[in-house]
Amino acid sequence: MSSASSITSASSQELKKETNISRLAMKAMGLFGGVQVMGIICSIIRTKLVAIWIGPVGVGLFGLFNNALEMINIATNLGIRGSSVRDISQAVASDDRSLIARIIVVVRRWSLWLGLGGALLTLLLSPLLSQVTFGTQDYMWGFVALSVAVLLMAISNGEQAVLQGSQRLKRLARASVSGTLLGLLISIPLFYWLRERSILPSIIAYAACNVLMMWLLRNKEYPAAQVSRRDTVDMGRGFVKLGIYMTVGNFVTILASYVFNAWLNQEAGTAVVGHYQAGYTLINKYTGLILTALGMEYYPRLAQVANDRLQLRESVSQEVSVAMLVLAPVVTLFVLLRGPVIWLLYSEEFMVIQAMVSWGMVGIVMRALSWCMAFVILARGDGKTYVITESVSAVVGLVLNILFYRWWGITGLGLSFLAWYVVYTFIIAVVYFRHYRLTLSLGSVGNWLWALAVAAVVVIAMECGWLWAAVAMAVVSMAVSVFQLVKQWRN
Repeated sequence: MSSASSITSASSQELKKETNISRLAMKAMGLFGGVQVMGIICSIIRTKLVAIWIGPVGVGLFGLFNNALEMINIATNLGIRGSSVRDISQAVASDDRSLIARIIVVVRRWSLWLGLGGALLTLLLSPLLSQVTFGTQDYMWGFVALSVAVLLMAISNGEQAVLQGSQRLKRLARASVSGTLLGLLISIPLFYWLRERSILPSIIAYAACNVLMMWLLRNKEYPAAQVSRRDTVDMGRGFVKLGIYMTVGNFVTILASYVFNAWLNQEAGTAVVGHYQAGYTLINKYTGLILTALGMEYYPRLAQVANDRLQLRESVSQEVSVAMLVLAPVVTLFVLLRGPVIWLLYSEEFMVIQAMVSWGMVGIVMRALSWCMAFVILARGDGKTYVITESVSAVVGLVLNILFYRWWGITGLGLSFLAWYVVYTFIIAVVYFRHYRLTLSLGSVGNWLWALAVAAVVVIAMECGWLWAAVAMAVVSMAVSVFQLVKQWRN
């Protein structure tokens, strides 16, 4: 009798724990989903004002300098924004305040050092960067000014890592939104009065506002620890090494994307590249907001239990379940409203990407599953495996894009996205199931199959012109997801 009672009690505790994890995931999604939507709105307003007051030249300059800043930041920051979260999270899990304080100091110092190094490199390469970007050295001083933003972004990245790793997510969200809004408010008069000369000051102002808000809302719960420079180097070596692996993996992905865009431009022309970019943004960026929002809480939580197989399995399974329950109605509605969405965000000329976007949305379901499992690689600090999986994925994606475009045109690029993530999910599954010897709960697999089936049925219905069937499936998927999510939240 006592044995049965203890089993019942254990089961009840397990259910409660799983529900708590689901609630944490949903809270994080709501919190950072809102942050990202606010960021997109501010970006749209900023681009619109630049277009009105400065014109196409201003939009072009803004895009080129921002792209250059992003690339320099990725290359010189060595992935510290993501890799250090793991170390901070594990220190927090140990509940050793002295260790946490020391790691926070180390992360901030490395961020400053890398920022100074990136700024110095930008200064030294400013003539070359101007030549490569604009075909002339006339913008050399623009890149000299951009070095200030490189330093500020590095410092901001360090503070974001500290807040995320220590799970101060509300503070991180407040700092992100406040910095973005303040940057926009400062930029508006700059755009109006300085016109073309306002581009670089506005970029620097954005970076400065983000640093200011991150600094004001930084984690002050741990007193500044005394850490020697030698200890700083030694303690930071681990997350810098992982960060380098992450940087290499990201670079290979960006390189594959660049190669395909260059090939497509030569093969089909700039207009088709524009269609592809618009479709890819709709598929990957806007629905990707959900995964990014979930990842803000999921990654540090996963890092804390990285060496406990049972807790890892539980966390991954719960994340898969929540991601699928949220994505199922989002994907179906996106496919159902694909025409109005494309018209609203782009124009009538882009309606040719409807089928591409639809099939890509089915691929998003596969991407979500692989994304949940792939985070285990980072949580374990397995940099080599990360580089291998990302590099293989990038090559597979490049080859499939070329083949599928030749076979089925612009629609084929949606099918290639789906095929790409089927292959990538298989690769990650081999690592997850065979290498790490982990499993997924039956419930999470069921939710994934449900989301996949719902997405596929809606796409087929829309392609066949069966609007009533697509609407019915969208309503059913929304009802099921709302019921399940509310049930998990209340429990």
